[in-house]
Amino acid sequence: MFTTLIVQPIFNVLVAIYALIPGNNFGVAIILFTVLARFALYPLLKKQLRNTKAMRELQPELKKIKKAAKGNKQQESLLMMELYKEKEIRPLSQIGLMIVQLVVFLALFSGLNRIVNNPNEIISFAYEPVRNLSHMKDLASDISLFDNTLLGAIDLKRPAFSGDSGLYIPAFLMVLGSAVVAFFQIRQTMPKDRDAKTLKEILKSSSNGGKEPDASEINAAMARNMAYFMPGMIFVLTVGFPAALALYWFVGGLIAYSQQTKLLQSDEYALQEAASAVVVSKKPLKKPVKKAASTTKTTTTKKKQTKRKGAAKKTKKRSV
Repeated sequence: MFTTLIVQPIFNVLVAIYALIPGNNFGVAIILFTVLARFALYPLLKKQLRNTKAMRELQPELKKIKKAAKGNKQQESLLMMELYKEKEIRPLSQIGLMIVQLVVFLALFSGLNRIVNNPNEIISFAYEPVRNLSHMKDLASDISLFDNTLLGAIDLKRPAFSGDSGLYIPAFLMVLGSAVVAFFQIRQTMPKDRDAKTLKEILKSSSNGGKEPDASEINAAMARNMAYFMPGMIFVLTVGFPAALALYWFVGGLIAYSQQTKLLQSDEYALQEAASAVVVSKKPLKKPVKKAASTTKTTTTKKKQTKRKGAAKKTKKRSV
């Protein structure tokens, strides 16, 4: 069912792009497919950032709830759920974007694996309308016409590292680039806290003090660890796969990072207080009101002084 409903449709979109673009280069087709995929996921990214901002702004309220509950975890959970419901926030909604990205990645992996193992699958696994495209008919008669490279420079069938062929530098650089981009993308939405404790420190202090560890501190520590875990997982996942997947992940990461940067610079999505200084570059606020007030005070003072001088002169004249 996964193959029929997800893998084959995604595979056919990619193959149709490949067959229709000038030059019929598979690497260029993957880049164009990635651009389309990232813009299709853009609404989910916006929803994720809205949720992140809302959760950040709720932190003072959550601290009050924790203080009011006085260690009663059941009451604390109920109060938190009521607050989320009142503010229309779904704490788990951020998982949606990750799941969709993973599904697309697995579908691409399955489809590209077919081509790597047997190039003729590009014909047999395609839908009838796709097979009837001009270039696809040429491939059906001569599969050697299939250009499985990125502009003739990178062999997209080869993995970054394998036991047979060893290290393939172009693919390795794309894998490394994917991990680096993912790291900076996660860091964009992470709160900065110099006094933040590591997960190890939290657990150690709670065990020494005989108290239950703070759930909010644990969640924050785990979120910080994600900045290292996710890029590491991407690197491990893609280093042994065909370079086509590394190309998809790298280009997709660059586009997602650019989209997120643009969103975070707008007031609607900008993360307040603890937002990353790399992303949210707010201009210094001008204070014309204060300046106007100060100039008004100066003008008023001068007028008063003038009136006093005038009154003094009149008094002198009268005395004379």
